Amino acid sequence: MNDWTAGYVADIGYTFGYYPELNPLRMKLAFLHAGLVCPEVGTACELGFGQGMSTNLHAAATTVQWHGTDFNPAQAAFAQELAAAGGAGARLFDESFAEFASRTDLPDFDFIALHGIWSWISDENRACIVDFVRRKLKVGGVLYVSYNTLPGWAAFAPMRHLLTQHAEIIGSEGRGIASRIDGALAFAEKLLEQKPGYAIANPHIGERLQQLKAKPRHYLAHEYFNRDWHPMHFATMVDWLAPAKVSYACPAHLIDHVPELQLTEGQQAFLKEIPDFNFRESVRDFMTHQQFRRDYWVKGPRMLSALGRTEALRSQRLMLTTHRPHVTLKVSGALGEARLNEALYGPLLDAMAEHQPRSVAELERLPQLKMPFAALMQCLVVLCGSGHVWPAQTDAQADAARPATDRLNQALLRRSRDNGDIAFLASPVTGGGAAVARIPQLCLLARQQGLKTPEEWARFALELMLALNQRVVKDGKTLDRPEDTFNELVGQARMFAEQDLPTLQALRIA
Repeated sequence: MNDWTAGYVADIGYTFGYYPELNPLRMKLAFLHAGLVCPEVGTACELGFGQGMSTNLHAAATTVQWHGTDFNPAQAAFAQELAAAGGAGARLFDESFAEFASRTDLPDFDFIALHGIWSWISDENRACIVDFVRRKLKVGGVLYVSYNTLPGWAAFAPMRHLLTQHAEIIGSEGRGIASRIDGALAFAEKLLEQKPGYAIANPHIGERLQQLKAKPRHYLAHEYFNRDWHPMHFATMVDWLAPAKVSYACPAHLIDHVPELQLTEGQQAFLKEIPDFNFRESVRDFMTHQQFRRDYWVKGPRMLSALGRTEALRSQRLMLTTHRPHVTLKVSGALGEARLNEALYGPLLDAMAEHQPRSVAELERLPQLKMPFAALMQCLVVLCGSGHVWPAQTDAQADAARPATDRLNQALLRRSRDNGDIAFLASPVTGGGAAVARIPQLCLLARQQGLKTPEEWARFALELMLALNQRVVKDGKTLDRPEDTFNELVGQARMFAEQDLPTLQALRIA
């Protein structure tokens, strides 16, 4: 393996994922809900941006000036291509953390983020990142870090180690990482068939292995098969970040703000008896068997007054981004799946069904929403955490961002003609990414070319797919006949017109 990789998988690209925790609007909602002062973000940085989707979507959809680096030149080149297409001025580099940290042309940052990086790099790189945060994060600034957590990974860690050993020792380097992953998984299955004592003591390992088999190989390569792989306790994370002078602020995953979804009443009472804030978080991870933390940290935490918190929350604008009939009143937490109260959530969703941004204060004044302020905020946080509701910028901010999102989206739509690996477009309303699958993207592209009906959009998509010898899969079966494919595409195009298009227009994507 080449030295520049530092043990990190580089022969297969990272996924084209979008991570909403990097959206400054969502960050602000999390801080305000936790009762914390949140900085206004003008400068932001992502360390290890992968394909650069989150950085570019946020750069185009806001006035925030984004910077970042990723060591993989192929990924950095793609991210730079997107940055040029959007024209929002994101400055993205293909440098190591040490090289990037030594640059003299970087501003100080209000927000520094690293997603899917911390657990998969060496101690040397972690120390470099901590020093960078110490020097470049502004006072009052926010650090976002996601990482694999103990005790949740304790049981599977030996199996992960065995899988990587097989890939390194038995697998042939010339076969490529995807093939070596397949070989390692097959070996692990045969091992479990022998009923080893490890599997008997950890009966869920077999189920976990089957879940891995269903994952895309490029995801598995980066999640499990790097040289460095270090799940750690929350307390260890506190020690690591102490030199950077940042303190734990609150969860970045909004569902984690609702204790009723994560902890029994007895567990909540037990935690309340623990006076130390950080130790309480460590114990909470034992309660929830936490495997992956998404956390905001802040350089100098400051609490809002009760009045200041309420006023700030009331000023927040939010919008429903899911077609109202598609919102299921179910949510998953550490305790499993919970059913949401129809009497509370139904009227609220109905009030937001037109997909127009409304402030919390406006919603609170609606006569049909007869609930206390605290209950209203919990409902909105749950809906945001579930991906149905998003914070929204002001109309002036959305107007300012619209030219860049239009340019970036045009580049992404053109790419959808070839494949569906990118399933997000930029919204100037939410200040970030919105999930849009390939067929809806092709429908948008067809509309831009003057085609007006779902049948015309379907024909446009079919001709592209036939030219590339691509097929549609329906209910797990590949449709081989063009007429069957066309009928399926017509159905999807009609659904797009009825359900997706109004939302995309409200998001100022269409």
